[in-house]
Amino acid sequence: MALRDAPDTAPPDGRRAPSVDELGAWRAFLRAHARITRVLEAELVAEQDLSLAAYDVLVQLAEAPDRRLRMTELADAVLLSRSGVTRLVDRMERAGLVSRTRVPGDGRGVAAGLTDAGFHRLRVAARTHLAGVLRHFVARLDEDDLCALERISRRLAE
Repeated sequence: MALRDAPDTAPPDGRRAPSVDELGAWRAFLRAHARITRVLEAELVAEQDLSLAAYDVLVQLAEAPDRRLRMTELADAVLLSRSGVTRLVDRMERAGLVSRTRVPGDGRGVAAGLTDAGFHRLRVAARTHLAGVLRHFVARLDEDDLCALERISRRLAE
């Protein structure tokens, strides 16, 4: 029996369940996101020996004031858990791409900052990543699609 044939798919709290078409849209969104991020990750690792998460950390720090963010802000910006960001920043610090410093006036606050080596690594890796974004995302959509997707994505991110 398919889900759409199930006698009662309504959540127990009385709200309606998504329709088959709504679930189809949701699943298509998830599949598209997963496919594109897998391909972009594979290209970055193969060509730059850099994960997509590490690339994202470098981007967030490069765009931050003074190229520095509190670890909590960085975790929110890259959508990783705080412990995940801590482990990633540990590896990136050992590689010389970022450095950690205390936040002035906050005895417990720690910030991650982009090093010159990290900024250089970002510039080189950006060539691979941005070419992939063009090839696997932009080239597959027309201008109307891109505008609609941006509008929809902004609404979903609110």
